[in-house]
Amino acid sequence: MMDQKKLFKQMIDFQKATFDNSFSALTTLQEQGEKMVTAFLEQAAFLPEEGKAAVKKWVEAYREGRIKYKEAVDQNFKKVEDYFSDAE
Repeated sequence: MMDQKKLFKQMIDFQKATFDNSFSALTTLQEQGEKMVTAFLEQAAFLPEEGKAAVKKWVEAYREGRIKYKEAVDQNFKKVEDYFSDAE
């Protein structure tokens, strides 16, 4: 049973590392997108202020959603890691 727990812990560690790396890449892409949108909004004289405000709110909501998602995933990985922590 101990070997099985150790194996599962290694699998979870691998999955967490993979998730963290993928999420980091996604975050970088999103941040670059935000910079592009911000630059566009600053130069878009034709776009009314209400439209600019709506886009800014959308970007902020997306950022907050990303952060909350990461926190939820991290919390659940922590629960699983705690369960398998005695395998070492």
